[in-house]
Amino acid sequence: MSDAAIVCSNLSFAWPDDTPVFDGLSFSVPSGRTGLVAPNGSGKSTLLKLIAGELEPATGTVSVEGTLGHLPQSLPLTGNLTVAEVLGIAGVIRALDAVESGDVAEEHFTTIGDDWDIEERTRAQLDRLGLAHLSLNRGLSTLSGGQVVSLGLAAQLLKRPDVLLLDEPTNNLDLEARHKLYDVLSDFNGCLLLVSHDRALLDRMERIAELGSDELRLYGGDFTEYEEAVRAEREVAEKNVRNAEQELKREKREMQQARERADRRASNAAKNLKSAGLPRIFAGTMKRGAQEAAGRAGQMHASRVGEAKARLDEAGRALREEQRLTLELPDTRVPAGRNLFLGEGMRVRLGGEDVFAPGGVDLTVRGPERIALTGPNGAGKTTLMRLITGDLAPDSGEIKRGDGRIAYLSQRLDLLDLDRTVAENFAEFAPARPEAERMNLLARFLFRGPRAHLPVGVLSGGERLRATLACVLCAEPAPQLLLLDEPTNNLDLVSAGQLESALNSYQGAFLVVSHDERFLTGIGVDRWLRLADGALVETGDPEV
Repeated sequence: MSDAAIVCSNLSFAWPDDTPVFDGLSFSVPSGRTGLVAPNGSGKSTLLKLIAGELEPATGTVSVEGTLGHLPQSLPLTGNLTVAEVLGIAGVIRALDAVESGDVAEEHFTTIGDDWDIEERTRAQLDRLGLAHLSLNRGLSTLSGGQVVSLGLAAQLLKRPDVLLLDEPTNNLDLEARHKLYDVLSDFNGCLLLVSHDRALLDRMERIAELGSDELRLYGGDFTEYEEAVRAEREVAEKNVRNAEQELKREKREMQQARERADRRASNAAKNLKSAGLPRIFAGTMKRGAQEAAGRAGQMHASRVGEAKARLDEAGRALREEQRLTLELPDTRVPAGRNLFLGEGMRVRLGGEDVFAPGGVDLTVRGPERIALTGPNGAGKTTLMRLITGDLAPDSGEIKRGDGRIAYLSQRLDLLDLDRTVAENFAEFAPARPEAERMNLLARFLFRGPRAHLPVGVLSGGERLRATLACVLCAEPAPQLLLLDEPTNNLDLVSAGQLESALNSYQGAFLVVSHDERFLTGIGVDRWLRLADGALVETGDPEV
């Protein structure tokens, strides 16, 4: 597989409203593990879809050598599918069962092809990703978000791809599942192009590709080495800008001084000519000569000023633009003794099975607590969040909620109308705010100008999360309890840091489900809960 590669030549793409994404982008990705990074909305997911052939470029070509596998950020799966159907092996399994039953129709052998060992290979792949316990007949609707992601990866790996495209593959994965994925990808021998904001995963890459609108730059080494290289580049660029600014000031000052000298010489020459009593024609010739000399000197200095401005512009372009979220969460002060949620003996059955242990689970939230809820995928963390919001009623148990609003950010980002624009969705959540105030708030979430009027359905995963955050956090009345289910999924590293700062300044209570260890330790969590094997236990320390 050493020749496996991706080659894109003169690639251009724009959305139907003519919003450009790429313009003349050319690059090649060699065999090995490559991490693709850029701010949210830069087109990372779009680029993977162009490479996979799911989108057509306006101009340019895409060439992929070998079999391709693609795991998108949002899996196009429905809850009616079985595990075997998601893996793409249901037809082969049925054909194998038919042959084993004595049906030797040619169509069965055609379906099976070379996949006589498909069940063994499937079981081995599922085991490597921590899914060995899954029945091939199990319905997708009974799986957690993390299990669905791991299952989607297993489906791609069963294709034995030469080129593998992965878009945020650790989203929703618990810590154990993440480490299994790290090991699987470390063993992959083909060409891997991976979009991720998971620093631990990016530090397992052999190179980092930084995406721009018309350029993709490759940096050798892992993400930490990439950061060091970018930091060094920025220091050089900032120094060049400072030098160019000083040079421009010097050239402008010298040009002004030259003009003043020329004016003085012209004035003195006029006085001297008048006092010398020279003929008018001779005096005129000398005056014109002095003016022409002054004009040539002025042009020279103007040219040098223009060159200095050009060097400053060039140095400025080398500086990296960093778009940062400006989050100011609602100033909601919650008294320490106020009960925001009380649940006792909460029991839920899904798919005919109990989610929690016999006797159910108990949970009390008093503001302004900062709670982290951890535990393995499929343990019922999202189910517990839905009980708190009232989106799901318990089969038994008692629940009491406080008077304050509870704001919930689902990991599925299904809160907004995909056909309506960001601004229209925001207006639904905060109708009492003046339009100018709404637009200013959206700008703080990096939806400025035309970006605020894009349909939510065309946004990247990170942009959709920002839009949902805006609607959830700025709705009225301000929330006293925030429920955040994997909030850093899809957020670029800069935005995740801004969310961390915003939560640190928030005066209400929050409960966060996350497997991001760095994020949890950075948001001032003072209460750690772990849900595993049906039991909700207070651990007193992080057990991600």
